[in-house]
Amino acid sequence: MKSSNQSLIKIIIKKIIAPWYSIALIDRWLLGQIIPPMIFAISAFTVISLSVGVMFDLIRKIVEYGLPILQALQALIYSLPSFLVLSFPMSVLLSTLLSYGKLSANSELLALRSLGITTSRIIAPAIAISIFMTGLTFYFNDNLVPNSNKLAESTLRSGIGSSFNKQKGRNNIIFSRKGSRIDSNNKPTKTNTLLTHIFYASRFENSIMKEVTVLDFSRENTKQILTANSAIFDKDNSSWVFKDGSIVSTDSIGQTTSIKFKKYIYPFVEGPLDLAKVPKDASEMSLKEAFEAEKIYKKIGDLKEIRKIQVRIQEKFTLPCSCLVFGLIGSILGSKSNLRSSKSQGFGLSVILILVYYVISFISSSLGVKGLLPPIIAAWFPVISSISGGLFFLRRNFYNF
Repeated sequence: MKSSNQSLIKIIIKKIIAPWYSIALIDRWLLGQIIPPMIFAISAFTVISLSVGVMFDLIRKIVEYGLPILQALQALIYSLPSFLVLSFPMSVLLSTLLSYGKLSANSELLALRSLGITTSRIIAPAIAISIFMTGLTFYFNDNLVPNSNKLAESTLRSGIGSSFNKQKGRNNIIFSRKGSRIDSNNKPTKTNTLLTHIFYASRFENSIMKEVTVLDFSRENTKQILTANSAIFDKDNSSWVFKDGSIVSTDSIGQTTSIKFKKYIYPFVEGPLDLAKVPKDASEMSLKEAFEAEKIYKKIGDLKEIRKIQVRIQEKFTLPCSCLVFGLIGSILGSKSNLRSSKSQGFGLSVILILVYYVISFISSSLGVKGLLPPIIAAWFPVISSISGGLFFLRRNFYNF
């Protein structure tokens, strides 16, 4: 019975490791050189970024606000995916740079080239693992990070209590609507791009709009100002319920009427509520939510927010692609025969390359938000230019060896 169990375990182990041995020997050897430093780099970069970005802030909240240690640890764990997404590209660069630099320093790459193996074939495993890390980063960034960030925030709010809960919400909700106005004969005008409503709320909290002001220009000869202490949206009747407010109307001859109310039902779109629910930070959105936010901003006609969310949507793709960029650059630089990098030099070079890449990305992204570059070009310029530069150096390496 014991021998049969051992045989079964061996069969299971063979099936698990069979895909690994189906890979070519040279690829297994090179992957074995890349993966261990990559795991170390992911751990190192994540610990450093967590310490700087979250841990010190959590310690301050524990001391100043009485945040329970258990909930602080939960918030730290929930924050982990967002920092892993940043660590993956940097780890790909450092691991490929160090592993290929070590092989080059030991003349092992020179031995491979003497056998007729080209540089492009040597760096193929690095490109393969970079593509894998690109997919993994995209999955983390689109599925895990938005939810984990929300869980981290809710954990902090529940742990700190009411003093922190008061900070939750969104301020200054401004929703504008365009369409056709009603003329003196109660018929819609032919022009359907005129401003008809401006909806403003000083604060949105717990599905309630507070300190609301609505400017109504939907009738040509009448201007109406509605103010209320609060408003909620009634989905069943597709209207807003305003409480404790007043309505001031001014007609074409300047005559003004004012009415106060305790409760007033106002038929209007759900747009202000949708806008209030849009997270301010794109990192808290999934790709699907970002597309929904784009639709909302297009309804409002806010060009700046439209450009900004379009750039952020493209960055949902370009951030994972930085793994491929760094994998290509790191493997090419590391495989150069004249590079004899120590670990400290490799780390220093990685920091410089990462800094240059993200500075270019920040500048390009800012130009896209400002409208000086189209969103697609603004987001993809660092990726395309870096890959093009990497392929240029790869071609030089190919002909040199």
